[in-house]
Amino acid sequence: MMTLLLIFALVGFMQSTYGFQPSSLITSRQSTVHSSTSLFDTATEVEENMKEQHGIFYNLILSKNKNVWKELSDPNAAGFTIFAPTDEAMESLGNKKLNQLVDDRNRETAEKIAEWHVVNEPVGAWDLITSGGVVTMGGTVDIGKSKVGGFLGFGGEEDGGVLVSGRKILESKQVDKVTIHVMDGLVSPDILWRYMDQLRIL
Repeated sequence: MMTLLLIFALVGFMQSTYGFQPSSLITSRQSTVHSSTSLFDTATEVEENMKEQHGIFYNLILSKNKNVWKELSDPNAAGFTIFAPTDEAMESLGNKKLNQLVDDRNRETAEKIAEWHVVNEPVGAWDLITSGGVVTMGGTVDIGKSKVGGFLGFGGEEDGGVLVSGRKILESKQVDKVTIHVMDGLVSPDILWRYMDQLRIL
């Protein structure tokens, strides 16, 4: 009882002398917890974005390459760029190619396709326009400007869009240190599809 009275007396003294409020301890602690939980892991954030908005590309291609995710998890990296096709673009590949990507016997080729969609530095749309080409983890992809009108690729007027290996950037977004360009198709070389099913025993 005496100890409890001493505590109340001490709190009363601090309130009158320093304007101390017991609730300030709770507020301070809550703000500390909030600031620590607001820090997120880049790779985890990107992975969630891929699952939610580019599910087919993530499940069939990007998730299969462990080296890509190792790079994306590097805390010392300046940033990265991902060319991520929409689900509609992936569906347009057709059932044959989608089934090839599902088949685990084609995993190595899927891993190579994934590498062509990641750049080891942040590259914005404007940087792409002025580059002429960019080096991905898989190799160099050509950059161009999209056009409207014309005939069989000739003529037409530039519409301000950007092409990566002939595929158009639909929009660009930023997830922490990672720039994600939403694409209307895969940017990897078509020749990679020739390596699908090569190990099948008929």
